[in-house]
Amino acid sequence: MKMNPLGRTGINVSELCLGTMTFGTQTDAAEARAQMDMALDGGINFWDTAEMYPVNPISAKTQGDSERIVGSWFEKTGRRKDVVLATKHSGNGLPHIRDGAEISAASIPEAIDGSLKRLNTDYIDLYQFHWPNRGSYMFRKNWRYDPSGQDRASTIAHMEETLDALQREVERGRIRAFGLSNESAWGTSQWLRLSEGRGLPRVASVQNEYSLLCRLYDTDMAEMSANEDVGLMAFSPLATGLLSGKYQHGAVPDGSRLDVARAQGGTADLGGRLTARAFEAVDAYLAIAQRHGLDPVHMALAFTVQRPFVCSAIFGATRLDQLAHVLKMDGLRLSDAVLAEIDEAHRDHPMPY
Repeated sequence: MKMNPLGRTGINVSELCLGTMTFGTQTDAAEARAQMDMALDGGINFWDTAEMYPVNPISAKTQGDSERIVGSWFEKTGRRKDVVLATKHSGNGLPHIRDGAEISAASIPEAIDGSLKRLNTDYIDLYQFHWPNRGSYMFRKNWRYDPSGQDRASTIAHMEETLDALQREVERGRIRAFGLSNESAWGTSQWLRLSEGRGLPRVASVQNEYSLLCRLYDTDMAEMSANEDVGLMAFSPLATGLLSGKYQHGAVPDGSRLDVARAQGGTADLGGRLTARAFEAVDAYLAIAQRHGLDPVHMALAFTVQRPFVCSAIFGATRLDQLAHVLKMDGLRLSDAVLAEIDEAHRDHPMPY
């Protein structure tokens, strides 16, 4: 498995990252532990979780279970040092996590306390802020994004106080590096400016959505990554399974995210990704894969990890056989001919959701 630098931290991570967002809901503890065994044996040393996980659904009853399952694996195997572990501090909007409080200097040590306990470890390699206090354009909010109501002074004050709090955690040995998630180019640049000016923890990575169907990162964020050594941790590189082709022509596989959402009676649109234009775009990418004898899952993942600004692509596997299939793409690199056809399909089907 190819290894990439995690920003300027000196830490190297695998180009594929095991996402644990389904551990505790769609994926039970036994299956999850088997996945962790297989992932590490397959060369994946980078795992991503969050205090709010699992998802599908997000609930107070299961909150923290993904971290607990990872922690039980550490306890059982004793292989904590073999893993680069990333987790996240939830922001505002989840009433069952610290009463929905925003990220702050006061909440950081409390959140880390909880994560360390659940994870059965005394340190976190990459500690991330799950989403900015001021809001984000991610998750289909880009269509009506309006930052004009932001208060720059309070945003900068928040960044300064939380960087100070992170520095205290670094000094305590409880975190090694700091990352962002669902962030913008301006926001990331401010975090960098403030940290460098005062010798505080520097942003190592940004975890934003990126795939053949979601390419918001390609311009301003890509330029920031190239110039500042801040790599993208791409989440949903398979577009919640759309790029596998499993949902084409009305199909809904048993146990899939869409099947679970429909059974729960919630909004079954894959986080706003389920559109007619998305299915048309997927057809175009499936045709490219077929013409070149490529597996569509492998092609989608290979495209993402080949992007020059990507540090690692975070995928989730509900079942062990799905993980085994992903691992078969190790080392795949797409030819110039395939990439040219992908560019053409992207021009024909831009921003399909």
